[in-house]
Amino acid sequence: MPQLTDDPERAGTWMTPEEYGASRAALWTGAVVLVTDPDGRVLVQSVDYRADRLLPGGAVDAGEAPAAAAAREMREELGIDGHYPRGLAVDWISADTPGFPPEMRFPGEILHVYDGGTWTPDRIGSVRLPAQEITGIDFAEPADLPALMEAGDARRALSALRARINGSGPALLEDGRPTNPTALDRLGVLRTRRTPQHGTWHPGPVPAHLPVRERSGWLFAPDGRVLLLIARATGAAHLPAPEAEPVAGALPLGYRQADRGAAARTAARLTAVSPAADAAYARLLATAEQVRELSDWGPAGREELAAVHAARAHLCLPAPPRTPPTELPEQGLRW
Repeated sequence: MPQLTDDPERAGTWMTPEEYGASRAALWTGAVVLVTDPDGRVLVQSVDYRADRLLPGGAVDAGEAPAAAAAREMREELGIDGHYPRGLAVDWISADTPGFPPEMRFPGEILHVYDGGTWTPDRIGSVRLPAQEITGIDFAEPADLPALMEAGDARRALSALRARINGSGPALLEDGRPTNPTALDRLGVLRTRRTPQHGTWHPGPVPAHLPVRERSGWLFAPDGRVLLLIARATGAAHLPAPEAEPVAGALPLGYRQADRGAAARTAARLTAVSPAADAAYARLLATAEQVRELSDWGPAGREELAAVHAARAHLCLPAPPRTPPTELPEQGLRW
């Protein structure tokens, strides 16, 4: 910061308070809130002044803190009282962003994204829309956001959602893009629709009369995280086959039953991770909760997650803290 002075004779980096104030960039400030439903879909609202969808929120008033603005906007737009202390992202939006009329003289904006949490059906049912401006709400599959929202808004929402799943604090964005991308950002997870697996959950082995359509494994590393595959071409996340890596202590965890058969799950302890055999997939270590948040398992997802935690305890492995998923090296790992 330059030294300030009221002496007009001083030169160099010395500036008068008026000169210094005039030299500073003036930007708008906004605050929005990212809310999901129990299936991991994102709340977007329709408004009467534009065709694309928006996250709830809006402009920060003069003298207002961004978190206070987020709470006020949620109350005004959705009739929901809340407190949103956890930030997911801070986005710098450049002055030359398309879509702003020249007469608006858009100076650029700093936009804060707050975590509104996961809303239960009861909380969703308590939404009350105002007489004007907000014409409806929907919960959208994350991959559908680019088709529903302006491009920068969609990038910001997906980056904030990945930051929530990472659990490592707010992401710094520039026009919706992370300045320090994590593995989830680099691999573009959630850019394609998740495959629904909404069958009912049953513990234990698959009955002999029921055809098995899919087999996958909850394969635990020594730190309690599990192996997760990400398709590089699509960003799709899925569990590996149970025989994909060397394991010990394998046990039938349970299965999902749908109309055409069963999707069986095995739990086991990884003894090593082999050198990568298929360059089409990245291999990550993630918590069980992160795996669930990257999947579309319907109401039975909670039951499967409980079974996973029970299997982890049975295998005498620790409960891992939420940290950003770690991409494994191509040469594999040994413990």
